[in-house]
Amino acid sequence: MLYLPSYSPELNPDDRLNANLKHALGSRVQVRTKYKLKAATQNHMTILAASPARVVSYFQDPRVKYAA
Repeated sequence: MLYLPSYSPELNPDDRLNANLKHALGSRVQVRTKYKLKAATQNHMTILAASPARVVSYFQDPRVKYAA
């Protein structure tokens, strides 16, 4: 059993994915409607799905090895 602090995003692969998504959406032209936000999010997630090595990289940090 591993002890994890109550909030430790650097140890959570899900938070790494969320940070990547937020960065990708924030660096593009601002989306101002729910429809455009949803479309941009789906587009980015499709790109990630086509690049499994990028997703695997979220688990490469030695502090995240517990999740692999």
